[in-house]
Amino acid sequence: MLVRASIEPLSWENTFFGVNSAIVRFDQHAPVLTADVLQPWSRVQAKIPAANTHELDSLQQLGFSLVEGEVDFVLPVTCAHGDPGAQVAQTTDIPALRQLAGQAFAQSRFRAPWYAADASTRFYAQWIENAVLGTFDHQCLVFRTPAGDIRGYVSLRELNATDARIGLLAGRGAGAELMQAALCWAQARGKTTLRVATQMGNTAALKRYIHSGANVESTAYWLYR
Repeated sequence: MLVRASIEPLSWENTFFGVNSAIVRFDQHAPVLTADVLQPWSRVQAKIPAANTHELDSLQQLGFSLVEGEVDFVLPVTCAHGDPGAQVAQTTDIPALRQLAGQAFAQSRFRAPWYAADASTRFYAQWIENAVLGTFDHQCLVFRTPAGDIRGYVSLRELNATDARIGLLAGRGAGAELMQAALCWAQARGKTTLRVATQMGNTAALKRYIHSGANVESTAYWLYR
């Protein structure tokens, strides 16, 4: 079972994490992937559709290990219940948001032993900061307690003329409000489709997205070597 693919350096991640990593890009016109090609990299990632058992078996024979399953959802944009009153996060919210995101997403695919013990915490803290600044996701919305503390947040990005994607979403007991805020945000920008992905093992998120009207569009596996 042969896999044809090229290897693409992950420049941003290498700088951020201080590692020497790359990702497999599957291409039927590329050379056959071999252990010798992978050897120079301290970490190589691969993402494959969950149904592609041929690629899964081939990658495992090359020393790849399953790290995480991912489910990608899609839902139609409707703001039927009205805007729930989320606020746009400000730069003054960044310290609190960094702490919240770092705690909420500590067990991601950037966890130990594949990465440093604090890598996942730092990655998602940076993600939410970038969302507030509009440098990756375009905006971060928050809900606050009566005292002004953040009790839930969602980051959002416009993908194209019709689609938007949720980046990070977290807040105990605030899932329905956050989803409604995301849908209203997308509708206000003329989008018709909202996308969101989560880990296969995150049953709370899976239930929330399905309850909000989302349908599974695809499933995938992340593997590392």
